[in-house]
Amino acid sequence: MKLLHTADWHLGHRLHEHSQYKEQLFFLQWLTAQVDELEIDILLVSGDIFDTGVPSAQSRKMYYDFLINLQKTHCTHIVITGGNHDAPGTINAPKELLLALSIHVVGKATENISDEVFNLTVGEEQIIIAAVPYLRDQDIRRAVAGETFDEITDRYKTALVNHYTEAASYCKKLQLKKVPMIAMGHLFAIGGSTSDSEQNIYVGTLGHIGAEDFPKTFDYVALGHLHRPQIVGGCNHIRYSGSPNILSFSEIGYEKKVVVLKTEKDTITEIEEVTIPTFRKVLRIKGTIEEVTLKLKEIDTKNDTLTTWVEVILDTDSGILIDKTEIYKEAEKSEVLVINIKTKNERTIKGLEQLIHHSQSIKELSPLEVFTKKCEEEGLNLTEQPELLDAFQEIVHIIREQKV
Repeated sequence: MKLLHTADWHLGHRLHEHSQYKEQLFFLQWLTAQVDELEIDILLVSGDIFDTGVPSAQSRKMYYDFLINLQKTHCTHIVITGGNHDAPGTINAPKELLLALSIHVVGKATENISDEVFNLTVGEEQIIIAAVPYLRDQDIRRAVAGETFDEITDRYKTALVNHYTEAASYCKKLQLKKVPMIAMGHLFAIGGSTSDSEQNIYVGTLGHIGAEDFPKTFDYVALGHLHRPQIVGGCNHIRYSGSPNILSFSEIGYEKKVVVLKTEKDTITEIEEVTIPTFRKVLRIKGTIEEVTLKLKEIDTKNDTLTTWVEVILDTDSGILIDKTEIYKEAEKSEVLVINIKTKNERTIKGLEQLIHHSQSIKELSPLEVFTKKCEEEGLNLTEQPELLDAFQEIVHIIREQKV
């Protein structure tokens, strides 16, 4: 039996307000071909199918077209869980219809752990999958009047670990003979390497769990949320597949991947990464205006299917506005698109009002960046007053929960 682990598609995502529809579509087409070519029996998608809780009609069509096209491949079962960007209702709405196509979806946690566990059969082989979605605070932690902030976050982590423990116990009940057991998840595991495009999905850091917190029952843990493919805590069987496309310029410099598992005689015998092709080149170039314009001329675009996108970082510590016209003109000649220009250390040398004024889009600023900059201007030291940062993170967390 073969399984493929992927996550964090973020369909509908825009990089600096530029649509990534084409590279997302190319990825899904590539994935369909890989599932067939590699003879994948089960596809696991660990959350953040969409970039927003209310995806566009275009994003939804791309998703459903992909699921329909998979019916023509070798794939027997598909298991999909919701992430922190996904609205549970959006993922769960077609649940019964998709089940008829052997597509199992879990948009959110319910009171019955059995709703998240699937006992699947492929030929004569069996596998048990605990399809744990992104676990929202209100779904797994019972509120207690008068709790302090630390008690709230610590109780949430405990509930998170208990949820996986309960899932593991239920899986063992279904295990009439030795068969592989896999857990899915959408969370931040301690030690994981992040990029600028992931949201902090827990309040502070107390919601984060380590590799040792996952029950030993599971032979593999298929994680989503972090966009860099990686192994957690040195445990080869606990992995993030990463996102298939670049979602921020901080993700430049490493390959995007999916993970393929192979089982034989009821044991996982191989865990292999498969590199995803680059559907659109995304580059970052640095230097003076003269150096940058020269580097733009040197970019080779003759084999590019999609227009290459570039972020320019000008090598200057000056907060003075710079005429960037020459850069845009050279980019146009070079058949690349410069979608962001900023100066070196720009975010540390400008005040909040200047930062907002000179940004191409307010989306370039994260809520945390705005809050941190405002604290600096007000003379508040977050290192000395970490409770302010935790309180802010809690507010952001509550607002995001209400949106989905």
